Amino acid sequence: MADSQPLERKTVAALAALYIFRMLGLFMVLPVLSVLGQEYPQATPALIGIAIGVYGLTQALLQIPLGLLSDHIGRKPVIIFGLVIFGVGSVIAAEANSIWMLILGRGLQGAGAIAAAIMALLTDLTSEKNRTKAMASLGVSIGVAFAISLVIGPLIASAWGLSGIFWVSAALIIPGVWITLGVVPNPPKSLINKSQPVFHQISSIVRHGQLLRLDVGVFVLHMAMTSMFVVIPTFLRDELALAVDSHWMIYLPVMLVSFIAMVPLVIIAEKRQKMKPVFMLAISFVFLAQIVFSQLIHNTALWVIALFVFFWGFNLLEATLPSLMSKQAPAGSKGTASGVFSTFQFLGAFCGGVVGGFLVQNYGSAAVFEFAAVMILIWFSLSLSMKVPLPLRELVLSADEHCFSELEPKLRQLTGVCEVSFKENSQEILMRVDQSKFKQDSIDGLGLGLSIR
Repeated sequence: MADSQPLERKTVAALAALYIFRMLGLFMVLPVLSVLGQEYPQATPALIGIAIGVYGLTQALLQIPLGLLSDHIGRKPVIIFGLVIFGVGSVIAAEANSIWMLILGRGLQGAGAIAAAIMALLTDLTSEKNRTKAMASLGVSIGVAFAISLVIGPLIASAWGLSGIFWVSAALIIPGVWITLGVVPNPPKSLINKSQPVFHQISSIVRHGQLLRLDVGVFVLHMAMTSMFVVIPTFLRDELALAVDSHWMIYLPVMLVSFIAMVPLVIIAEKRQKMKPVFMLAISFVFLAQIVFSQLIHNTALWVIALFVFFWGFNLLEATLPSLMSKQAPAGSKGTASGVFSTFQFLGAFCGGVVGGFLVQNYGSAAVFEFAAVMILIWFSLSLSMKVPLPLRELVLSADEHCFSELEPKLRQLTGVCEVSFKENSQEILMRVDQSKFKQDSIDGLGLGLSIR
């Protein structure tokens, strides 16, 4: 396994970079669209909110189908297809001359729904013992992309307008395709669940109580974040008298300090097995920020502190939610589970834009934060009963493909065995076991060669 460590690190870095390029294209408009979108004919706060969040709707509609498709035809074809569709949507948005054409372009951007396939590909190419760090890296890459977009989005818009952001977004598919085809290794194919009906896979994932808690959580988190950006840019312009190209002076220090503050909590969660307390604390952070925003929206100092507290919790949750999801997902259905997770994530972004625009137009800015606070409180209550996945160990057994159907039920009956799957390319059986219950000598009678990762 030691020889595979550099390859895993390279794979994680490549997929994280791919995710950053992809999310930059979606996020760069967030800090400016609520301001510059007012220049389009017939634009209203509600329609601008739809333009901000509509990518989430098309992402939500397609994450499950494309995640499921990646389980059957492979991850890379799905990723390339999604990048191309995203590029087409970016060009349409760049050429938009009405708020409706802008909404269409943003919707097509979201139709390139590759988040589930990327997360599943990362799961395919990393070992169990490194998966938490790998998924955390992918989650952190979202935060990195978000932080970069908050800084460069206003600067690009200042130089080339809103269309300039979309042209840059279209150009970002080029390094994305290169990384996918030229850098990321091809994953092995798993034979498990090949005969399982498609809708049964989706139904079993949606009915999985622990996964559902995480799905609801990522929905609420991205709903709150997107709805905030219906309000924040106009607040910076009107209350702080900051031009759009100067908004980075608020975003950059807030994001940097929040990243630094996140690191000790990640270490505590992983090294000291305190994942749930840290997770609940992060939810508390984003809830507290909404309360401060709603009550003290005209107090600049406290407002900036609240922005830091929000992103402290947001970045921490972005790093831990995907990792928890990958550990709870059944073997052979990780693409489907990732698709459901990403569907909730982007549906939250859509609802945040739509609800945020509606509330601003009809009830004022404070209502946006009050609504988000209520939703986060509901999420906190549901998470109190969340179970943290057991620390599992990955075992690899040598076996021929024709033996798998005979051996699988015997392996599943062994005490401590949680998952069993077959790797077609390497002729290996992959087992995930509870270290506290599994006895290695229990498989000696099966006559298989055992190696441990």
